[in-house]
Amino acid sequence: MESMAKQRPKTQTPTPTLPPRMLIVNRFAESRSRELESLHTIISTRQNNNFKSQNNKRRRTTGFDNRSTKNRWKKRRKLFDDQIQNKNKNESEDGLLLLPRRIRRRIQLRKNLLDSGFVTSVDGTKRLRTHLWYAKRFTLVKKWGFFIPLGLHGRGKGSRAVLKWFRNGAVLHDASYYTAVQLEGPEDALLSILRMVFVPMPSVDVDKLSASVLSGMSYGCAMLHHVGAPFSQLICPVKYMWRPHVRHDVDTEAGSSPIVSGSDRQLWVWIHAGALDEGLGALRLACQKQRDEADASVNCCSLEGQLAKLEVMGSKAIQILQKILHPTSETSLADRTSSQLQNSFILEHAVHLPPHAILSLLVKDPRDLPKKEPESNLEAASVCLDGDLLKDEPTKHSASTASKGKEKEIISSLWSNSKANSVLVSDSKDLWQARNAVNPPVEENLLCMEKHQKRMDFFNIDILDMNSGVSATEMKGQSSSSCPILLLKNRNIRGSCVGWSLILPLTWVKAFWVPFVNRGAHPVGLREKHWIACDVGLPSFPFDFPDCNAYSCFMAAEAIANDEKMDLRPMAMRPSEVPSPPPWDSIKLAFETEPLGGITQDIYEENSRGERNGCNSLGDAGIKNCDSESLEQDACPFKGFVARTSDILSTHLNDIHGNHLLVFPNKKLGKKTKLLESRDKLELDPERAGQIPLDRKLCFLRVLLRAYKEGAFEEGAVICAPRLTDILLWTSRSDVHEEQLQIPQSLLGTYYTLQTSGKWELQKPKDPVTWESHRWPIGFVTTGFVRGSTIPTAEAFCESTLLAQLRREQWEGKHGKQRKCEIFVLVRNLRSTAYRLALATIVLEQQREDVDFL
Repeated sequence: MESMAKQRPKTQTPTPTLPPRMLIVNRFAESRSRELESLHTIISTRQNNNFKSQNNKRRRTTGFDNRSTKNRWKKRRKLFDDQIQNKNKNESEDGLLLLPRRIRRRIQLRKNLLDSGFVTSVDGTKRLRTHLWYAKRFTLVKKWGFFIPLGLHGRGKGSRAVLKWFRNGAVLHDASYYTAVQLEGPEDALLSILRMVFVPMPSVDVDKLSASVLSGMSYGCAMLHHVGAPFSQLICPVKYMWRPHVRHDVDTEAGSSPIVSGSDRQLWVWIHAGALDEGLGALRLACQKQRDEADASVNCCSLEGQLAKLEVMGSKAIQILQKILHPTSETSLADRTSSQLQNSFILEHAVHLPPHAILSLLVKDPRDLPKKEPESNLEAASVCLDGDLLKDEPTKHSASTASKGKEKEIISSLWSNSKANSVLVSDSKDLWQARNAVNPPVEENLLCMEKHQKRMDFFNIDILDMNSGVSATEMKGQSSSSCPILLLKNRNIRGSCVGWSLILPLTWVKAFWVPFVNRGAHPVGLREKHWIACDVGLPSFPFDFPDCNAYSCFMAAEAIANDEKMDLRPMAMRPSEVPSPPPWDSIKLAFETEPLGGITQDIYEENSRGERNGCNSLGDAGIKNCDSESLEQDACPFKGFVARTSDILSTHLNDIHGNHLLVFPNKKLGKKTKLLESRDKLELDPERAGQIPLDRKLCFLRVLLRAYKEGAFEEGAVICAPRLTDILLWTSRSDVHEEQLQIPQSLLGTYYTLQTSGKWELQKPKDPVTWESHRWPIGFVTTGFVRGSTIPTAEAFCESTLLAQLRREQWEGKHGKQRKCEIFVLVRNLRSTAYRLALATIVLEQQREDVDFL
């Protein structure tokens, strides 16, 4: 072995060549001259033989110096001014100004277009007049054909600060994406149209209609349906207001009342941008039907791009409004009419205005800092108001100046006696005749020039304007220093004023926006507005309106956006998929499937008898309508309807012969509702309690959920029917629960499965262990808890029949005050396995109508 190793040839590794110690650059370049020439040719063609260093490639060595930055902006601004004045000299060959597109676009957005309408982008998306202000500070999203401010930048966790602003200050929101639809025609024809599509429907008798709404002193809230209301498809909630009777100026004797015009009236219906096309189509269809039946000409047109709407909400909203709004007139102070003094007095004491009140004003430009009105004017206004009320009710008021205790009484009497005091309401012709362009506000630069000129005149300094010899006052042209507005007071919820709505011409939005912000109003977006609505217990469109098409389109868009975000995350970090929107079809399984005891045992027996007869237990009428209703359910994603008034709920209970159900629509306006009256003296009938007839179209009620001990409810959480043992598990005095009710972890991902048709289906339990923890769904949460709320509540919709059955089970064996008005339910977030006990309060048992929204 050693000899073989010695005979083997040894392989020598080549030694690497070392680089030369000296490299002559000239010789190296000469040897590669052809390569360098070809590279130089390529680079020169790309750079167009321009080898100067570009500005964006330079290193900013003076970037730390703020003075240089300011100087650069001043130079650019001066360059732009020179180009405007000398267009012929400074224009390029294409006729465009020699400024970057970024600066030209910013200057274009800063302009206040004098024409009506919104500025649109390339794809047709509209921009609000406050778009530039929002774009610098908020996250903007494309919704409903607008760039809508969603909220402050971040992950959406600023609810505590927003609610603090709302409770202790004021918040501001640009709601100009709402559009007013104007109906014009005879008063009887307009009322007939409203009865076709509105819920609650105006009464057939005009005398029974709210006099203040018909006279134009208040606005009304209703739900807009397709023709065939109230059980037809919902479109959206709306606010409507009548124009006050037009008063013609005639030569009359002193003390005579003005002549009121004929039956032609004007009506505004404010519709959300997400349902504008559908709502406008329904109103036009109703107008066409009215023309065919009664041969009455009614005009229906959209005022999009002509009117704007600003919402000021919070405890100090009225204080900010009083600082901004200053009533004015074209005449001198000595010749000021009594109505203008009355408006000043009403605005000063606007806190005492009734809900839904409308105040028409002609106010000064808020950018001009007006002098404070003397107190004598308010006293004179109170005397005028007191004198006007004396004409009708001499026994109630004295001729002396109204004291502080009588201020509320004077204003309430003014709105209660709407027919007698309708003369005091201003017509606001400029605002109602929106097609006639209102004079725009003065440009910002001209306003600054005028202020500067006044300041120099005060010091006796002559200003030599080298650019133009025309003064700032002469350059105003057709601009105006006063603006007509409508001030609307919203409803009070939970003891606090939700806010005020300001309707004004679209060209005046920028003139009011910055003064509001400077006075302390915090601007908010769509997300923050939704938080405020949930905190005060009001529904927010379209989040809490699952029975309308706008909700389905909104949730479908949100589901697509969430899926795109989930696709960007790795598979290991993706959460379990949850249905969006909630599968409302699964609630019907509580009626159609036989459970292992519990709430729906009696319901299942009744439903089985109805199915054996061919349809439900409604009789021959129900058999005839069974096929048509099932077809309607297939076309509509939401299976059923939502009862938003006590009259609709009572009608539904009468149709299904369910007057014995423990659901109490509140038809009284007093403090004690029908629920409290029936709780003490009600005797349960066990024989009749099990006979619950079913309707193919389920009826849902809006409820407010409050956690019993712990838990936070998210949007889309499922509400289930508890057993009595589940309630005792939480209501027992022991704070520690060893066995918490929850579903198996293996069932969490397959509780709802997505079918090939695109629908989510509830998986029925198969093994006994799963059956033990299964609870049938009765509703879903549409708006979850808001962090920072003093009383965290969630808004949800539950089936009325199942709620009544739950209340019957929980009231058995109890009497009087032992019976809680709230109903115990179980809530489970779809990404959690644990159930939480909650108390559900039916809204229609606390108030007569649930048509107010935010």
